[in-house]
Amino acid sequence: MTSDVGTLDDAADVFSSARRRLFGIAYRMLGSAAEAEDVVQETWVRWQTTDRSAVINPQAFLTTAATRLAINVLQSARSRRETYIGPWLPEPVDTSADPTLGAERAEALDTAVLVLLERLTPTERAAYVLREAFDYGYPEIAQIVGVSPTATRQLVSRARKHLASERRNTVSDTARRDLLEAFLAAARVGDVARLEKLLAEDVVTRADSNGRAKHVARVAVQGRNKVARVLSSFAEIFWAGITTRPIEVNGTEGFAMERDGELVGVLSVTVSDEGVQELMWQMNPDKTEPLRRAWADQAAPEAGVGEATPEPPATGRS
Repeated sequence: MTSDVGTLDDAADVFSSARRRLFGIAYRMLGSAAEAEDVVQETWVRWQTTDRSAVINPQAFLTTAATRLAINVLQSARSRRETYIGPWLPEPVDTSADPTLGAERAEALDTAVLVLLERLTPTERAAYVLREAFDYGYPEIAQIVGVSPTATRQLVSRARKHLASERRNTVSDTARRDLLEAFLAAARVGDVARLEKLLAEDVVTRADSNGRAKHVARVAVQGRNKVARVLSSFAEIFWAGITTRPIEVNGTEGFAMERDGELVGVLSVTVSDEGVQELMWQMNPDKTEPLRRAWADQAAPEAGVGEATPEPPATGRS
């Protein structure tokens, strides 16, 4: 039995129904909305130009194509990141309208988890994302990534163990919000003593700017005393003219940092019952620009409420 997607309009309908899921898979694997969008576009090209009459399961075809493309991009991206200036952090995405970003669950979406996923092999990352976020069965994942079901279970198991070893005890939403508000107040004035009370002993701070932002450390800094003093030393200059507001990015509350109404950075924070555990400052304008544009599109009068999932590329593309 073959799929009934003979016309290009039929193909576009099938692709549109899968688009958000394909983006969610690619984003979790790559940590980049721009690269994930490129993967989605290339998946459309392959779907548009393939012999669709021979495709038994269109959704499986699209998922396999997007996943394998993302694996290829991830392998090449790792070599490019060797020349990246300073810490690399994922590109933030707005999840206020889609908390799971096209998935069954919000797993592997949090910024800190995406950083941890960077330590996995591309195939481990793909298997973990497909299983934990999208609830694919092991036989399906095996076909997608090209290994046996037994090997697939091992890939997912290794990824789970690696991530579990890094995770900390969580706190309530109220406690988290109170802690973050207190942290921002102390960070703004560079109060070292207060910061040390709010930070976990092994806290780490990372700022991603690819060398394009002034007054931010170009290396990860770890340890309560070191982080408190680094934040204090830059406080007066760094926070000048900056306003902050809570936003939802990557499934959790973060903070938009704005100057003169323009987005200049996004702060994502991980907390535990020990205090602020991880600070992730996204200051690379190339990575914050897509988020700024998305907000601008949402605010535009012509933007409709139901337009979160874009249409596929023009069907005339080849």
